[in-house]
Amino acid sequence: MTQSIEKKEKYRYFKPPIFAVAPMMDWTDRHCRAFHRTLSRQARLYTEMVTAPAILHGDRARLLGFSPDEHPVAVQLGGSDPAELAQAARICADYGYDEINLNVGCPSDRVQGGNFGACLMREPELVADCVAAMKAVVAIPVTVKCRIGVDDQDPEEALDRLADAVVAAGTDALIVHARKAWLKGLSPRENRDIPPLDYDRVRRLKARLHHVPVALNGGIASLAQGMEEARGLDGMMLGRAAYQDPELLLGVDPLLFGTLAPHADGFAAVEAFEPYVAHHLEAGGRLSDITRHMLGLFTGRKGARIFRRHLSTEAIRPGAGLDVLRAAVDEVRRRQPVAA
Repeated sequence: MTQSIEKKEKYRYFKPPIFAVAPMMDWTDRHCRAFHRTLSRQARLYTEMVTAPAILHGDRARLLGFSPDEHPVAVQLGGSDPAELAQAARICADYGYDEINLNVGCPSDRVQGGNFGACLMREPELVADCVAAMKAVVAIPVTVKCRIGVDDQDPEEALDRLADAVVAAGTDALIVHARKAWLKGLSPRENRDIPPLDYDRVRRLKARLHHVPVALNGGIASLAQGMEEARGLDGMMLGRAAYQDPELLLGVDPLLFGTLAPHADGFAAVEAFEPYVAHHLEAGGRLSDITRHMLGLFTGRKGARIFRRHLSTEAIRPGAGLDVLRAAVDEVRRRQPVAA
C-alpha cells in the first residue's frame, strides 16, 4: 500500500491526459509559446532544446527567460555530462520551470558531435546517471524524450533498456517518438518522416511499465488521430501539426480536458494576443519575431494564403506594427462565409 501511494504521489504532475507541444529548434521560442498559450490553457509547452554548457556559460536571460503566463512550461536540456546537467537543471528550476526534460531523441549532426540527443539511446546507463543527477538537485519533475531506437538497434530491446534504466533512476515520465532515428544516412528532416512509425511499440512499453506516465510523439497530424493512437497511453505530444496549424490547439481544452477553449476561434485569439505583441514592439522588438509563428493560424480557411503572404512580406519591414497584423487578419475575416 505504501509503495502504491508513493507512486501516485510521484506521478501526480502527469495525471492523464497529457497534452504537450513538442520542443522544436528555431520554432518553440518564448513568442511561440506565448501564442500557443493563448490557444490552450492546459497544453504543456516546451522550450527549444538548450544545451547544459550554454546555460552554464551563456546568456541565461536570453536562453531561459519566459513569461509567467506560459505555465505549465518545461525546459528541454541537451547534454550527457551528469554534473553539468545537474547544475543546469538547478538553474532552470530556479528560473521557475515546471519540468526538466532530457533530449534523447534529436538526430542532428550537432548533437551527435556533442554525444547527446538520439545517440544516447546506445548508452542507457549514462542517461540514467544524468537523470539521477538532476533528480538529486531539483524538486520539479525530470522527464525523458526518446526514440524507440537508433540505426540497427532492435526497438524491443533498445527502448526497454533505456526506459528501465531511467525509470530506476527516478524519471517522472517518458515521451516516446515512435520512430527509430538513423544517425547515418538520413538528415534530421528525413528522420522525422522516413523511418516507419511504430505506435504499437510504445503501447507495449506502457503495458509493461503501467505505473509510469508514457506519452506518444511522432507523426500525429490531428487531435482526433492523437486520441486514437494514444489509447492505452497517458497522452500525446504534437510537434509540426500544432505549429503549422495552431488553430487546432483551440480544441485541446474542450476535447481532452472538458473545459472551455480560451477563445471561440483564431480571430478572437489574435485579438486577445495583441497586448503581448504591443508590449514586444514597445520594448523595441520586431513584429516578425512573433508573426513568424502565426503564419499557419488560418490553415484551411479562405484567405489563409493571403494572410501568410501579407505577414511574410510586411511584418519584416522596419517599424511594422499591430496594423500589419490586423490587416492580415482582416483579409481572412472578410472572406469567411456569412452566418445564416
